[in-house]
Amino acid sequence: MNKKDLVNKVSEVLKSKKNSQLAVECVFEAIEGALKEQNSVTIIGFGTFKVEERKARNGRNPRTGAPITIKARKVPKFVPGKALKEAVQ
Repeated sequence: MNKKDLVNKVSEVLKSKKNSQLAVECVFEAIEGALKEQNSVTIIGFGTFKVEERKARNGRNPRTGAPITIKARKVPKFVPGKALKEAVQ
């Protein structure tokens, strides 16, 4: 399912594709904004979106095999909730 499919699914409930697209985009923007501010977003029964820090580490250039240093960085992470895990089982 992609964003367009999600908008179509929401429009079945809202009966308006325009409002559905605004709703879906608003949710995505809210999650993105919270993660930019290093806050987590917890949706009970669904899961938690959060930012995790990866430490700097050593790696290898796959083309040359030369050792390189991979910089520390922040990455988004999603941890599914119990209800979502059970629904997928």
